[in-house]
Amino acid sequence: MNLFSINAGYFKLDGGAMFGVVPKTMWNKLNAADENNMCSWALRCLLIEEADKLILIDNGMGDKQDARFFGHYYLHGDDTLDKSLAQHGFSRDDITDVVLTHLHFDHCGGSIHRVGDNLMPAFKYATYWSNERHWQWATHPNDREKASFLKENILPIKESGQLKMVDEPTLANAGDAATVITQPSAIIPGLSFIFVDGHTGAMMLPVIQFKEKTIVYVADLLPSLAHLPLPYVMAYDMFPLTTLTEKKIFLSWAVENNCILFFEHDPVNECCTLQSTEKGIRAKEIFTISELL
Repeated sequence: MNLFSINAGYFKLDGGAMFGVVPKTMWNKLNAADENNMCSWALRCLLIEEADKLILIDNGMGDKQDARFFGHYYLHGDDTLDKSLAQHGFSRDDITDVVLTHLHFDHCGGSIHRVGDNLMPAFKYATYWSNERHWQWATHPNDREKASFLKENILPIKESGQLKMVDEPTLANAGDAATVITQPSAIIPGLSFIFVDGHTGAMMLPVIQFKEKTIVYVADLLPSLAHLPLPYVMAYDMFPLTTLTEKKIFLSWAVENNCILFFEHDPVNECCTLQSTEKGIRAKEIFTISELL
């Protein structure tokens, strides 16, 4: 197995929204805001090469929205999904599977692109993976979250016939709600999922077994290293107290299992290990995925 960090660019979001109830005097030291109170964030995807499979986890915002839409998010930097794939010798047509942690636009916008007047899969030979509960959540969104679930990003995936659903843990094997349950996937051996519900319904966290290490792509449960302290919960989360509980359970499990966290949105830090401290669970070592190869 090989792993590659794929940077689909950088964008900006309101710092207050990203850190919730935490005062700006505290979070601004971690990710300094500009004059409009906006902080820079990465659109970092993960590429897994295993046997004849090339699996892309999330794919950024894409490029099919209009200038007004992108004007809200201040896309910047020279990185793109295609450039980053090419740096590792790959193209979109090489991707066999696209795993979507959830269907917010900054995670799945690159799934679909415009071909003339048509919306088509950007990865034409790939199987797209979601889960049934999240798919229903995203295609029948609540009024607060529907601006993040764009129909043009989502519905053409199913219309293409390339969509499949991963299994969720059943009530019979879910066990104690205060433990982390990993659900094996049918995509490749060594890839499983943790399901969490605080940020959005049934978000999937991919768990990868790599060289006797456990790597977790933490998506929006922990958007960045700065979000490790339990109260640092985004205002974007649908159920903040659920997120706080999920973080507490997950981080304890991650420490016990010597997990490596892979951050999707941290503009600087790509991966870290964890340690217990007097202030709670914090980063131990910070590094890039390439340093594990």
